[in-house]
Amino acid sequence: MLIIGSHVSFGKDKQLLGSVEEALSYGSNTFMFYTGAPQNTVRYPLSDTLKKEALEKMTEAGIDFHNVVVHAPYIINLANPDPSKYDFSVRFLEEEIKRCDFLGISRMVLHSGSHVGVSLDIGIKSIIQGLNQLLSTDSKVMILLETMAGKGNEVGRTLEEVKQIIDGVQNKERIGVCIDTCHLNDAGYDLSDFDAFLNLFDQIIGLSYIQCVHVNDSKNERGSHKDRHENIGFGTIGFDTLQSIIYHPALEKVPKILETPYVDRLFPPYKEEIQMIRNRNFDPDLIEKIRITKTDE
Repeated sequence: MLIIGSHVSFGKDKQLLGSVEEALSYGSNTFMFYTGAPQNTVRYPLSDTLKKEALEKMTEAGIDFHNVVVHAPYIINLANPDPSKYDFSVRFLEEEIKRCDFLGISRMVLHSGSHVGVSLDIGIKSIIQGLNQLLSTDSKVMILLETMAGKGNEVGRTLEEVKQIIDGVQNKERIGVCIDTCHLNDAGYDLSDFDAFLNLFDQIIGLSYIQCVHVNDSKNERGSHKDRHENIGFGTIGFDTLQSIIYHPALEKVPKILETPYVDRLFPPYKEEIQMIRNRNFDPDLIEKIRITKTDE
């Protein structure tokens, strides 16, 4: 069964229930969300009542809660060893993990961070130290290191960098990887032969570590290190290659999450993109159809 969804909102009033309702409106059977704004530390109390209502709705809709993913805030940067900034990142990520535990979420995607002002090795050592501290608790949350495009001093632009982090993590049961198709392309990996890429991943890290796939086309040529997402089939990766990734049998049980751009920055494309993916037939007029339909509404 195809496990596919998208990023959805998580608002103060309806919280997880609102996320589930939005996901269902797109025809999704999984989804990803932030437990609060990714750019700041403002967080509101989580409602047990809304959580229970959300779980009931998910059960009715046949959504496996174990496939739902939370994304950690962007402002967490474990790669920065500056004591005050490092301590902030550890404390904030610890709180995010607790929020996931309360909601029952078992997978959290994390950007490894940026080694600003220090060497890559020092940045990676800082990440490992933070993860070992955070993953020593009895939480059930697995941290998924996201593959990065390689902007600036990002850590995780190569599979070798991701492996180096994983090798240093003591609790291997709570560490995994989220592969992002746009990031991999922009980092320089050729996804047109996805079997070859998976073989490489298996040799370096191990396929069992892949616990989530961010499905995004790219506005950029391979190796650009720019990280600009494009709608499915409208970028340089292309529909056929993305389909080969989405439907690859080795990733059948792994949730696939769309993070593609809103049309005209106004209209979410996820319902139409998911339907196109399910139909396995690229529609070159999809964006214009969304624009016309949403404008008429």
